[in-house]
Parts: sequence; C-alpha cells; structure tokens
Amino acid sequence: MAKKYHRRWSEKTPSERKDAIIGWICRILKFVFVAAMCVFTLYPVIYTLLGSFKTNAELTLGGSFLPKQWQFSNYVYAFQKLNFGQYTVNSIVLALLTVVFTLITASMAAFVIARREFPGKKILTTAYLLSMFISVGSVTLYPLYNLLHKLGLTNSMVGLALLLTGGQAANIFMVSGFVRSVPKELDEAAYIDGAGTFRVFWTIILPAIKPILGVIALFAFRTAWNEFVTAQVFTMSNPNLKTLSVAVANLRYSANAAAEWHIMTAGASIALIPILIVYLLANRQFITGLTAGAVKG
Repeated sequence: MAKKYHRRWSEKTPSERKDAIIGWICRILKFVFVAAMCVFTLYPVIYTLLGSFKTNAELTLGGSFLPKQWQFSNYVYAFQKLNFGQYTVNSIVLALLTVVFTLITASMAAFVIARREFPGKKILTTAYLLSMFISVGSVTLYPLYNLLHKLGLTNSMVGLALLLTGGQAANIFMVSGFVRSVPKELDEAAYIDGAGTFRVFWTIILPAIKPILGVIALFAFRTAWNEFVTAQVFTMSNPNLKTLSVAVANLRYSANAAAEWHIMTAGASIALIPILIVYLLANRQFITGLTAGAVKG
C-alpha cells in the first residue's frame, strides 16, 4: 500500500496551486473572523471585570486598561453598604424557581401535546404556536400585576417566577419534538404492565428527554437572572425582593450616580459570575441537547 506524501509546491499544477492558495485564504479569513468575534464578545466582559477594581475617577476619565491600584473595597462597599448580598440571593432564588416551574410546565404540556388526542388539539396548538410571533411587551404588566395582587403574590418571589415562566411556546414545542421521538411502544408496554399516565411520564418520558430539558433550564435561568423590566415593576412595593439586575440598574438613576460607576461595574461583575458558572457546569448538557435536537428534528 503506497504511503501518502505531500507534493512539493514546484510539483503541483497551476490549478492545484490556485486551489491551495484559495484554501489558505479561506482558513486565514476564518481565523480572523473567529478571533474578531472573540474580541468583540470578551472585551466588554473583561473591561467590566477590570473596571470593577478601579477608582471612579480612573474609570470615568479612562487611561490604562489595567487598574493602577486594585480597589477590592468596591465589592466590600457593594455588599456591606448597598445590600448586594441580599439582592444576589433574591436573583438566585428567582432563577431557580423559574427553572423549576419551566421544567414542570414545559415537560407536562409537551407530553400532552405529543401523546394525547383531544377535541380542538390542532386549533389549540396552532394558536399557541402563533403566540410565539406576537409580542405585547409592557402592555400586559398592569393586568398581570392586578392578577397577582388579587392572588396575594405581589410580595413573593413565587409570583414573579410564575410570570417569567409563562409564554414558553418555543420550549413546549421543542420538548414535544423530543417526546415524539420516544417510541410509543414503550408507553403501551408500561400501560399493559399496569402503569398510570403519570408513571409513564415520570419513568419513561422524562429520562429520554433530559438533553432538551437541560437546554431550556439554562435558557430559563438566563432569562430570569437577566430580567429587569418585570422584576423592577413587581418589586417596587417591596424593595427587599429587589433582584441584582434591578439593583445595579438603579445605581444609574440614583442621586450619586456620577460617583458610583465603579460600584456599578462591581455589581455587573457580581451578576456575571453566577451565569458563567451555570453555563460552565451545564455546557456539556447544553451542547448535547442542541445536537440531539438537530438530529431528531
């Protein structure tokens, strides 16, 4: 069996040389594009992290990229004077509650849509699908606030988490695609053995759709963690429930905003760390869910 070898440049034909040059140019352009995207993506994060260790004057006037003197006192001030520790705990609780509610509702709704037949199913699923393309924005905040007030949930993280859980048509249809990929013969065998609907859902369907559940859990955590408008409106009556994103943004409109840019960057850095940790821990599950979804359609 002949050994493979690379032909010298002088031995190549003009067409082969042309193809080789085009290949090199394409590889260089890909490298430049990826490097540029990495710079544009990471620069704001790095600048914020480094800015959180600068004095306000150094941050406002510009100058060196690295802090001249590392001001760890910015974080001490943020936690001790501005109660950022409590706001961080509030954001974590809100994000976790939203993830739990999202996983429960999305998985159950997807199971019903994929496995059950009922009158008006096509009309309901079509209407729900159309809702993905309709955005009413802040128009719904007032009626939602009145609804939560009547239910007595305006002073609870549970109420805010329920609001952030709603309107997840995309999640339900993604999960339903995974449920349809599970053979119905498994359900039928379980029913024959005496299992009920919930047991089929819990022991057969849920283990099979773990990859996509990991994806929507990550999306739900990110959405709840970064939510500002809804969290701002529904925590105005109770500042103790204020989330970290609201607390950081409120520094911009405080009376001393001009003197608190360094504290804002410290708060933004605190807000960045948990979501980065969650992504690093769920990275493999996230990629698995996306690739499996691409294969299963």
